[in-house]
Amino acid sequence: MKRMAHFSESLPNFVLIVLLCSMMIEPSFGNFTKYAEINWGDGRGKIIEAGRGLTLSLDNSSGSGFQSKNDFLFGRFDIQLKLIPNNSAGTVTTFFLASQGSAHDEIDFEFLGNSSGEPYTVHTNVYAQGKGDREQQFKLWFDPVAAFHTYSIVWNSQRIIFLVDNIPIRVFNNNGAFGVPFPTSQPMRVYGSLWNADDWATQGGRVKTDWTQAPFMANYRNFKINACASTSSNGTCESGSGDPFSNQGWQTQELDANGRNRLRWVHQKYMIYNYCTDFVRFPQGIPAECKRSRF
Repeated sequence: MKRMAHFSESLPNFVLIVLLCSMMIEPSFGNFTKYAEINWGDGRGKIIEAGRGLTLSLDNSSGSGFQSKNDFLFGRFDIQLKLIPNNSAGTVTTFFLASQGSAHDEIDFEFLGNSSGEPYTVHTNVYAQGKGDREQQFKLWFDPVAAFHTYSIVWNSQRIIFLVDNIPIRVFNNNGAFGVPFPTSQPMRVYGSLWNADDWATQGGRVKTDWTQAPFMANYRNFKINACASTSSNGTCESGSGDPFSNQGWQTQELDANGRNRLRWVHQKYMIYNYCTDFVRFPQGIPAECKRSRF
């Protein structure tokens, strides 16, 4: 309790409000049965609660994963996730968008497990035309195994926004005019997975997966897609959550002054790695997009 008291004192008022609201609002559930399918794992992934939830498990033989049934070109993608409790070292739980092929595009949320009592690392990356190497990593301001939290990707033609409980943690702008590749033309599916990566995931691979703790399990729910389906003959956008009240505000979504303040707070307090400041990795100079505004 002392640790939680100290933690709450470090939060600005707007984050406390967000956390309290998330506790009080009863979530509406997306339907995994209608909009997603288990695509690997030999039975280790399961759609549960009449489609309202999904679980992925990992043992020393295999992990598991799911994918959306449709491809999308731009949209907003939300999911609630409760991560693996206790000793999750070596495991990686994911929520991401990806196209196919060697020159693929990809937008990643990856949650790197850790030893009991140590915090998860949130690993983000953006691939465009097969090139990634744009990692930013964060710790979280809450315990991601104690309850479900919402992780969102907004992807439009101007920018990509990563959000946690609707708080922006990262913005990747379209700097195509300056020669920086950006995902604009390849439709992507939504994926989730749970797999073993103990060669790198936890403390650079120094801490390995403890298979006596298996099977490991991650829980997903409230899957929402508000996006442009690439199969649409008239190019219109569809809500993959079946929510008739959804809108396409994401098409031009950007950060307002409050959003920029939240982003700065996250970067100051919880960012632990930024490729834009890794001068050892880029001795010839940081990537072009790093020289421009992050907001």
